[in-house]
Amino acid sequence: MKYDFDQIINRKHTNSAKWDTNNQLDILPMWVADMDFTTAEPIIKALEKRALHGIFGYASIPSAYYEAEVRWWEKRHHFTINKEWIEVSIGVIPSLSAIVQAFTEAGDQVLIQSPVYNYFNTSITNNGCDVVINELKYNGDTYEIDFDDFEQKASHEKVKLFILCNPHNPVGRVWSRAELKRIAEICLRHNVVVVSDEIHRDLVYKDYEFIPFASMGEEFLMNAITCTAPSKTFNLAGLKTSNIISANEEFRSKINRSLNVNEAIEPNVFGIEALIAAYNYGEEWLDQLLVYLAGNRDYILSFIKERLPDLRVLIPEATYLIWIDCRSLGIPSTELSKKLLEEGHLRINEGLIYGGTGEGFIRINIACPRVLLQTGLERLEQVVKSIQGNKSGIIPVIHRRENHT
Repeated sequence: MKYDFDQIINRKHTNSAKWDTNNQLDILPMWVADMDFTTAEPIIKALEKRALHGIFGYASIPSAYYEAEVRWWEKRHHFTINKEWIEVSIGVIPSLSAIVQAFTEAGDQVLIQSPVYNYFNTSITNNGCDVVINELKYNGDTYEIDFDDFEQKASHEKVKLFILCNPHNPVGRVWSRAELKRIAEICLRHNVVVVSDEIHRDLVYKDYEFIPFASMGEEFLMNAITCTAPSKTFNLAGLKTSNIISANEEFRSKINRSLNVNEAIEPNVFGIEALIAAYNYGEEWLDQLLVYLAGNRDYILSFIKERLPDLRVLIPEATYLIWIDCRSLGIPSTELSKKLLEEGHLRINEGLIYGGTGEGFIRINIACPRVLLQTGLERLEQVVKSIQGNKSGIIPVIHRRENHT
């Protein structure tokens, strides 16, 4: 069937974390990684069927759940896993927390790369461990890994885990096979377990290839733990369902115990049905979504190049999250974020929350109907030109369009 991603769905007053956390009615939220599209029709039908049963007691996980996960890996990513490798969890962040607990003691260290998804830090520090940062190198167009620094940090005896983000949030990189292999070799050499967050694995643009970290080779497979979920792909975050995958039986035993200790092992009854339907019947919707997201990506690239040329957009290889270099404005990202919210009625993510190297950047979510994207970018333009005008002593004349929220 043909899906309409231009359709505007009113999400206000639905207890939406994205849309209902601001008191002002005309705030346009383009922050949290949550799409403004209805999910695939087969998923909706599966949930309706389950709802009509009328009883929502404790759920067991059927073999169809594991089979759907295995089949999806093989079909979309050419990676063969066994269903025995799968540990079910209620979310990737609870999964990361459980893994940190399972493989570290208080005072140990966990290596991450910055800028990166802010909840990596939370999962580490909440479990009494210290964060060690390998700063990604920004060359003005993209980010690369500083491997000399990476190995120096990984060689420290207290570093037990490395949390990889692939595809990377927020900078949009899809790490190459060569980069992943070098990471794998360094971590293996220094007895550092690799935890790969691959929640954005399905949202990769044409001409780029996502490579599962655990697929790099047998020795690397046994030193890998993969976290994933259908939530970003199919807009199912509220159903609290994810999977941890490891071929290493000893790893799985530790993870299973940690998940049970934290009561994070029983997914939502609707989440089970949603995953099965998504991975068995949702591919047509996903293929159409990727085309639409590519159109939104091209739109924002063109808009900023033509109308806000002092800003620099990193061309994303994956995800619907756009990382924008706003350092030319000369104001902290926290202040820019505040101005966008108060003056432009636009909510985005300030770059600083992703680490110190995110200062001067912002992250914008483009997974929305294009008319909303256009409105959001015009609000961004209004505030940016106001900042630039104030610095030059010129008061810009801004003609604001009717909002579509």
